[in-house]
Amino acid sequence: MSNTTASSDHHPLGDHPLLASLDDATPLRDFSLQQLEKTATEIRDVLCNLLATRTAHFASNLGVVELCLALHSEFDFRHDRLIWDTGHQVYPHKLVTGRYKDFAGIRTSGGLMGYPNPGESVYDLFMTGHAGCSVSTAVGLRSGDIIGQQAERRTVAVIGDGAFPSGIVFEALNNAGELGDDLTIVLNDNKMSICHRVGAVASYLDRLRSNPFYTGLKSEVVRLLDHVPMFGDPTERFLAQMKEGVKAGLLGGMLFEELNIRYIGPIDGHDIPLTRKYLAMAKETKGPVLLHVVTEKGHGYKPASEDPVFFHTPPIFTDDNGNPITQKSEGLPPYTLHAREAIRKQMAANPRVTIITAAMCQGNKLEPVREEYPDRFFDVGICESHAVAFAAGQCKTGLRPIVDIYSTFLQRSYDQIFQEVTLQDLPVVFMLDRAGLTGPDGPTHHGLFDVGYMRLFPNMACMAPGYAAELELMLNAALAHDHPSSIRYPKASALQLEHTPEPVEIGKSETISAGRDGTIIAYGAMLDQAIAAAELLRDELDVGVINARFVKPMDIDMVRQTLVDGNFVVTLEEGARMGGFGSAFIECAVAEQLDTRLIKVIALPDEFIEHGDRSDLLDKHGLSVDKIAQSCRDSVTSNVR
Repeated sequence: MSNTTASSDHHPLGDHPLLASLDDATPLRDFSLQQLEKTATEIRDVLCNLLATRTAHFASNLGVVELCLALHSEFDFRHDRLIWDTGHQVYPHKLVTGRYKDFAGIRTSGGLMGYPNPGESVYDLFMTGHAGCSVSTAVGLRSGDIIGQQAERRTVAVIGDGAFPSGIVFEALNNAGELGDDLTIVLNDNKMSICHRVGAVASYLDRLRSNPFYTGLKSEVVRLLDHVPMFGDPTERFLAQMKEGVKAGLLGGMLFEELNIRYIGPIDGHDIPLTRKYLAMAKETKGPVLLHVVTEKGHGYKPASEDPVFFHTPPIFTDDNGNPITQKSEGLPPYTLHAREAIRKQMAANPRVTIITAAMCQGNKLEPVREEYPDRFFDVGICESHAVAFAAGQCKTGLRPIVDIYSTFLQRSYDQIFQEVTLQDLPVVFMLDRAGLTGPDGPTHHGLFDVGYMRLFPNMACMAPGYAAELELMLNAALAHDHPSSIRYPKASALQLEHTPEPVEIGKSETISAGRDGTIIAYGAMLDQAIAAAELLRDELDVGVINARFVKPMDIDMVRQTLVDGNFVVTLEEGARMGGFGSAFIECAVAEQLDTRLIKVIALPDEFIEHGDRSDLLDKHGLSVDKIAQSCRDSVTSNVR
């Protein structure tokens, strides 16, 4: 333990002397068991106090406290390698690696990221915001260290059971087993992803974890088998085969053993000395090892352990009596709820409509749909590529599948969107939730690239609602369209526009108001800011507002009409400038031989956007009402006619 204890008297999250003493994780290796357990208590206190100030990932972090302490007290990850898969569970890791003093600012602009961040610490090797890639990167790290003659460095990947069925995990296990390099894979089994996990792999892990014969009699029977005498051929061969077969049945993990990966476990991941013992064993075992660790999401805080789904990212609460309080109102209902209700209506009206999600039933607010239509609801787990190819298969039978996946996660199925859907011209409907800035989740979760990666495919129609009532109309249009289509919408409250929407026609925009001096064209949820900016300018400029609705096919008539009179055009979008709506608008204008000098594109820059409040990020990048209005003023000033 460090000889110098930092003062934590004024720490906003409470008094935690052991955490305050850690400039890095090195002292944990000399902590007594009592000190480690006290550190675990301090970590949980910090997490509970944090939830009194803001929403944050909670149950998953409570579940890995002891595992984190065991890892850092057994390895030196300043030198050794550690990858946390699905990095929202790294709060304990951050607290013991010298970031306690800054922890109160986590998930705020300029503060610590809620995921691993190499820019913060040498203990963070990758920004791991998505699931399933830890084993692959760990295999690569180990291979690189061997080639670089640093074979003494140990490599550990921590992956959850919810992420484990991801296809890339089995690709990595296949490669690891073939290479045979020393590697420790910690399978953190808490019977959850964000929601309760699904699939045959989950059932297999359940059998490994809960078989009473295995857990109760394993060591005694194996000890007996080790003394079975071997004599004579062919009897010797028969007994040897029987011995190995019984061992495999008792020890479990046969799936991994057949891949040349030594299986150890399961063990109690909340027992620090036991976990340390098995980590030490794995560290000294030659070749790749999978250590099966059983933990409980929300461990140490009863409400979270009883309802880990709600406490994944719970509302702000006070911890005086361990009772959550009501979350602060966020205004109008979010687009996600309007999307859910549109899906429900379609499923009620059309028995051919199905819904497919990738372990995000809760995030997409689809629980009522799952309950009402269980035979047409498919949660495929954290397997986005499979979700899209699965939808293509359903399409071929005459079904009309809706694939409801966050924008940032749908990127994982890029090749299947190409090969299995658009190349075949199948009418899969993609609903891209969280398209745009996701606030405190930061760059791993911002959905900024879907416009560029969806619109480039032939046969694909790409649309975005500007207000609440449009979402249902767009889903109706998409399901009536005999080609692939996508609908993007943000993690934000949906604008309630008091007017009768024009019918949604593929490739046609909607004029909200006309203007003599210029036009603001908004794609998607930026319509709210466009209308407000035009109103702000009312005494200075007469600015029209157009709800673009589609980026592909682009409304050519609208492009012509807005540019022919020599007035300025400002395009708005909550997405990447490169390949976005503004780019598509300019492409169309060039094809029509129109003057593109009158166009100003306001979008997010060609960089990864930091975490922070959505409204602050919009303002920083020119998409707030005031800055849009100023861009219109600047456009008039610079427009020499």
